[in-house]
Amino acid sequence: MTDMQAPRPGATSRVRLWVTLVVVGLGVAIAAWVWLGNAGLAKECPVQAEAAAVIGEAALGELAALNGTGEGRGYATMAFKDADGTDMTIADFKGKALLVNFWASWCVPCREEMPALDALATKYNSDAFMVLPINLDIGEGGLAKALAFLDENNFANLPLYADNTFAAFDRLKQQAVAVGLPATLVLDENGCELGVLQGPAEWNTPDGEAVIAALLGLGA
Repeated sequence: MTDMQAPRPGATSRVRLWVTLVVVGLGVAIAAWVWLGNAGLAKECPVQAEAAAVIGEAALGELAALNGTGEGRGYATMAFKDADGTDMTIADFKGKALLVNFWASWCVPCREEMPALDALATKYNSDAFMVLPINLDIGEGGLAKALAFLDENNFANLPLYADNTFAAFDRLKQQAVAVGLPATLVLDENGCELGVLQGPAEWNTPDGEAVIAALLGLGA
């Protein structure tokens, strides 16, 4: 019987070192990819800590879940369509501060939130501000479902804008901005993010109006 030879001590050490270097290298590569990706996204807008703080401080009571952000994320290139199927982006509303609300007809909290958003839009929509609802009913029949819901409820100031590809909201998920519906972005007149609300809120209240007043005050 042939005697088994013990592995050389140096060989085991070299294997462990190689594995460690591979793991560390992968970690550095992933960290660099994330950092570069976030840095690229951040270049779309300047960091606006003071403006975000104004929004955050105004978000009380019914709007307490709204967080001031202002970290440099911008959405000027975010694409969707109007009711006629015309391609649009957030940049088409440049010059207006925006309350961008993502909703779907199958989302019960979204449906419950819409009357308050319509009331807020009726009070505040102007050359300086707009409630911008973006529907996310996916598929070819998405626009029809969304339009039927809006018509059924006779909303006066919630026009149909939609992204039935879901790409706009996928962008928010990829950037860890929002994970579910409804979700609302508070944007300045250049499409730069100043606040994020994950979940529904009672916007047609003094608390909701305080947030809009704070937003409009930033551009005064």
